[in-house]
Amino acid sequence: MSQSIDPDLMEILVCPESHARLIQVGDWLYSTDPATRRRYPIRDGIPIMLIDESEVVDEAEFQRVVQNKPQA
Repeated sequence: MSQSIDPDLMEILVCPESHARLIQVGDWLYSTDPATRRRYPIRDGIPIMLIDESEVVDEAEFQRVVQNKPQA
């Protein structure tokens, strides 16, 4: 079961590579930067904001996530 990251923390978290805003989908934080398309894992409620721990998602998944998730 995924845990929501505190909204105040989400306001300041950004992708370490592109500095783009992040959106949470399940146990992942997705960068909103279409050039990098990175996602970062959340483990035990803690965002792991290390590029070495991130994954690059394919274009289709990136579009699905960004289009279906509001960017508040």
